[in-house]
Amino acid sequence: MVDVDHFKKFNDRHGHDVGDQVLALVASRLDQVSGGGKAYRYGGEEFTLLFPGRVKEEAQPLLEEVRYSVEHARFSLRSWKRPRKKPDDGPAAQDAAASKTLSVTVSIGMADTDGKEATPSSILKKADEALYRAKRKGRNRISK
Repeated sequence: MVDVDHFKKFNDRHGHDVGDQVLALVASRLDQVSGGGKAYRYGGEEFTLLFPGRVKEEAQPLLEEVRYSVEHARFSLRSWKRPRKKPDDGPAAQDAAASKTLSVTVSIGMADTDGKEATPSSILKKADEALYRAKRKGRNRISK
């Protein structure tokens, strides 16, 4: 389970249209996961990454790559008032662009069957519990 950190505050501060852009950014990063992983939107600001045939220990470095990718992505606010042409690359334009750049992080909860017979809902429940452990420990991290 993957959850965008502080998404409600982000949405409240910048608006739902910007929140939608953030979700698209995160989804594009999750979609680039390697190792045979598949990304799905679970609901709201939550996503699920599935790694068929892999255990947690195999998936963890792949999830860390995704978490790092989201953390280091720079997100430029886009306004409906933005000019059609990009401004020149002078210092004033660079300062304006820098002031409109945001970053976002995600917390990730991992789970697998642990060699036991399990249902998809029981695995999702374990992943959700791990996600909330990651959030309690400070966010922008992975928890098993």
